[in-house]
Amino acid sequence: MAGLVVLAGVASAGVAAADAGATAASDVAEGESSRVARQTHAESPVPGTPCSVSARACVDLDSQRAWLITDGTVSYGPVPVASGGAGQETPVGHSFRVYRTSADHRSGEFDTPDGEPAPMPWSVFFADGGVAFHGGDRDRASAGCVKLDPEPAEEFFAGLRVGDKVQVLRAATEREHRAALS
Repeated sequence: MAGLVVLAGVASAGVAAADAGATAASDVAEGESSRVARQTHAESPVPGTPCSVSARACVDLDSQRAWLITDGTVSYGPVPVASGGAGQETPVGHSFRVYRTSADHRSGEFDTPDGEPAPMPWSVFFADGGVAFHGGDRDRASAGCVKLDPEPAEEFFAGLRVGDKVQVLRAATEREHRAALS
């Protein structure tokens, strides 16, 4: 019987993750005029960030900084990040959800110069296509992920759980939309 409960929980979590991914995808497709974006703009912002109080992690693509948020206040950060480069931009979204974590993940798409799968330590996946927070060289743009220095990557890994809301925004755009509501 316990096995059934666990399987039902896993199935429910999978559905929730799929629903969250669909919401995030439609949020990005519709941009700032989506229902989710409008709801975010109507929420109180977390002081010092472009994100709303419902977020658990926040990324500002304008300043290349990220924060962890607990109960509507900054609990860690800001920390510097490197986001996606030209043609592989980090997706913007108001309602991404953490769907998987992996402490010692290796890329399935990119290799090191010696042909080994590229390391992605402390990975916290939150958007379609394997977009994640992870440790990495911030001197180079990512392929859409949010790269952090080793200590912050470990903090994000320890601080985020499956289902937590992640917002990846541009502060200037958020300010404009929030001002329009005033």
